[in-house]
Amino acid sequence: MTTRTRTEPLDRRLARAIQRVTGTALGPYQTAVVRIGFAGAWLLFLLREFPHRHELYGPDGPWSWDMGQQLIANNHAFTVLMWSDSTLWFETVYALAVLSSVLLLIGWRTRTMSVLFMVGVLSLQNRSIFMGDGGDNVVHLMAIYLVLTRCSQVWSVDARRAARPGPRRDVLGPVMWAVLAFGLVAATLFIDRTGETWLLVLLWLLWAAQGVWWLVCRYAPGEPRVLADVLANLVHNATLAVIMAEVCLIYATAGWYKIQGSRWQDGTALYYPLKLDYFTPWPFLSDLLAASGVMVMVLTYGTVIVQVAFPFTLFNRKVKNVLLVAMMLEHAGIALLLGLPFFSLAMIAADAVFLPTVFLVWLGTRVRRGRDRLLPGTGKVPRPAPAAEEEAPRTLVG
Repeated sequence: MTTRTRTEPLDRRLARAIQRVTGTALGPYQTAVVRIGFAGAWLLFLLREFPHRHELYGPDGPWSWDMGQQLIANNHAFTVLMWSDSTLWFETVYALAVLSSVLLLIGWRTRTMSVLFMVGVLSLQNRSIFMGDGGDNVVHLMAIYLVLTRCSQVWSVDARRAARPGPRRDVLGPVMWAVLAFGLVAATLFIDRTGETWLLVLLWLLWAAQGVWWLVCRYAPGEPRVLADVLANLVHNATLAVIMAEVCLIYATAGWYKIQGSRWQDGTALYYPLKLDYFTPWPFLSDLLAASGVMVMVLTYGTVIVQVAFPFTLFNRKVKNVLLVAMMLEHAGIALLLGLPFFSLAMIAADAVFLPTVFLVWLGTRVRRGRDRLLPGTGKVPRPAPAAEEEAPRTLVG
């Protein structure tokens, strides 16, 4: 703690903290990498399962449309797939889920794409709740959280567009905003089949808020614009804190439940999944690891220690970064040895919210240099400040 911090009055430190929380959207690089990670993980899953989509979520699945309708009537889970049992409607929803994932990944019209991404995730997952490997639960939650974040401030098409000098007239934004109103009207008309009422209310509020944002930016650039920006920053920062707490809760819960298991206590828990055919895409590697009792014990105990300890290390940067690397390597090992790549991608994307900004800036610089070597001329647009996309909005849905 510096001398200035020790001698500065409490009210001044509090005022500076409030100014930071209300005047800045914190973690722009972290939220950007979370956006890219989850959009990419869901996109890869949809593409890999494209040949099997009808069996997983569509009309040919063991969980029939009638069974799904009965389930939705009881648990009120949100899904637009209950609007119709036609194959054409299913294909349309699946295609929109793929498209929204691609556009969210690159950060094009991020505000709108984050909402459509959430609708696609919830619609498919809630249609057949027994399809998933654990990572789907994380994607489910993060799809909702991303809607409330300002995750396109860096590493996005929106940020590049906002950095271009000169006035810009946007026709597509208002058109998209008007078209989405028809989708919300349809969801309201099918409320008995859509599911959760609170989520439909949230969608209407987001749609109305985007229209108000456009009006304020266009006709009231003074204090109303500042107030709107403060509210957006507060929502973003609160959601970022929730995401971080969610990740800590996932690891703490998993670790403490493992402690109660006898196989985790005697250090043999890892051995058993390595001997299951369903979880051995590389039998040679699984048998090689399972043959070493010491390695099995070290990895079993290490997994528990890392998961239980991680939430307590957040205030020690060096220890936190070490455990963060250990957890990411653990998930990479799960993807390789147990054949759960999308679960691992989802967890690594969630872990990325704790990555240091210095590392992310360094990584972005290296990626940008590699891109410029491969595609000369693509990096001529000046890079905006982290909040540039939010400081100069031009559209209703941009």
